Amino acid sequence: MLKGKPAKKYSQAGRLHSIIRLLETRRGLTLDELAEECDVDRRTIHRDLNAVEQAGYTLTTEWSDGKKVYSFLTRSRNLPPITFTLPQLMSLYLLRSLGAHLAGTPFQAEIDELFKTVHSVLPDRHAAHLERIARVSLPLLHGARDYSPAAAFVGGLQKALLQQYRIRLKYAKKGKGEEDLYEVEPYTLVFHKGGIYLLGNTINRSGMRLFALERIRGVEITRQRFEIPDSYQPEAHFSSAFGLVSDTPMKVRVRFSAKIAHTVKDRIWMPGQKISIDPGGRVVVEFEAAGQMELISWILSYGIHAEVLEPPELRKEVRSQVKEMREMYRGKEKEKREKKIKLA
Repeated sequence: MLKGKPAKKYSQAGRLHSIIRLLETRRGLTLDELAEECDVDRRTIHRDLNAVEQAGYTLTTEWSDGKKVYSFLTRSRNLPPITFTLPQLMSLYLLRSLGAHLAGTPFQAEIDELFKTVHSVLPDRHAAHLERIARVSLPLLHGARDYSPAAAFVGGLQKALLQQYRIRLKYAKKGKGEEDLYEVEPYTLVFHKGGIYLLGNTINRSGMRLFALERIRGVEITRQRFEIPDSYQPEAHFSSAFGLVSDTPMKVRVRFSAKIAHTVKDRIWMPGQKISIDPGGRVVVEFEAAGQMELISWILSYGIHAEVLEPPELRKEVRSQVKEMREMYRGKEKEKREKKIKLA
């Protein structure tokens, strides 16, 4: 009988100690590598990793050569000191200003802490420039979201996103005081027009779904991990959407007056768009996109300077809304005239 490698006999406490030591001394390990080191199966390692986290260690994962690698999300003593040039600091403050719509969330507090850290390690010769650098960019926000109802739950959501835990999500119904309960595998945070959304796979509903952060009313982290499919690409979920809604794409052609052509022609509205200018200076923008209500909102924002050429159903809907707006304002004017007559 051939003598083989003696089996390692670890108690769970011994395995946890071994796992912590391995993850602290190596850059990262796969489940199979950890299972081999501890001489147990993958399911046991999964349970052990949960226990390691419960002990206060924060795990993070990344993909390397098609394999999921586990490591600790902690600062390393071996990291070299970081230095910044003034242009780099300017870029950092620009990014900070672009994140102004995060106000009221833990994200904003963490960004503030980050900049305190940056400030604390700056050489004296750079510190005097901070006040001026902080003013080189200015965010002007309209219709900012109120995240205060959801602020208490964002920390749990961050943990679930980073460590790939399934969550139970309480979510306020639109325009109602009622709440729905979703079981969600959180995949990605999406930022759109000053709003923050969670894109995730709903287990108790149908497939992928978007959740507006300000409508989240509760987050319960389960101990069940999930795997994001290798084929998942968040950009693909919105590839045909004009905004966030991914329904049936349509071919859209909109003509803009010469008066506002300069505000339209140099912008990218959708990938693959075509822009043409007629002899009178009018601009026609053509592309394929989904999301009828978002398209209508964009077109109406230009008032009389935008005309839908295609598709007919979009043109009809815009015309219908313009007609209703006209009747609404005519009704308001009629009410004012009638009130004046009564007062007279």
